Amino acid sequence: MHRFANPNQFLRIANPLLPWVAWLAVLSIGAGLYLGLFQAPPDYQQGETVRIMYVHVPAAWMALFCYASMAIASAMALIWRHPLGFLIAKASAPVGACFTVICLATGSLWGKPMWGTWWEWDARMTSVLILFFLYVGYMALVDAFDDATRGQRAASILALVGAVNLPIIKFSVEWWNTLHQPASVIRLDGPTIHSSMLWPLLLMIIGFTAFYLAILVVRTRSEIAAAKIRNIRLGQVHG
Repeated sequence: MHRFANPNQFLRIANPLLPWVAWLAVLSIGAGLYLGLFQAPPDYQQGETVRIMYVHVPAAWMALFCYASMAIASAMALIWRHPLGFLIAKASAPVGACFTVICLATGSLWGKPMWGTWWEWDARMTSVLILFFLYVGYMALVDAFDDATRGQRAASILALVGAVNLPIIKFSVEWWNTLHQPASVIRLDGPTIHSSMLWPLLLMIIGFTAFYLAILVVRTRSEIAAAKIRNIRLGQVHG
């Protein structure tokens, strides 16, 4: 872990992978959108509005995945003092926040024709909204202190504490009575969704994940460069 936490070692591994994950994102999202919008059949109850699922569900998955990645990276930064952990968490936060906004927006668009309302304060929707506020709070804390180290520690602690919201989002449909249906893809007894709808959904999830990884490499690379510049300037001031 210490070897891979070195920023230079990270760059040696991540830079060659960047074009591969970028192309994977483009191809998977393109194929997923084509299959989901033009090839997959309409739902027998929801009709054509079910096609919102091919953006909404992957965005919801990525909102959780990005925050989980951010929490793990924050733990690395706090426990093992790996500076790369904080840089990865900082790079992940805006991406995860954008996916959360997409999730909330497409959920409202889907909810209006299905439930007759743009918004309902049920457990799933409320906990996802809290997730968005956690992202915003993290980004605000990072730059809230003159001492960058204090901001990093405060933001990392918030990321770890906020991780308790992830299982609440995941299991809210089972713990409480909500408008959302139970899980239909990730189940112990296998997916309950038809393959004609499952494959476009999986392609979109793969594409969104690859997109996140590509953006993460680009943003982390920028954070590493910015950290080096700050260290040089601090050395010049103290020198």
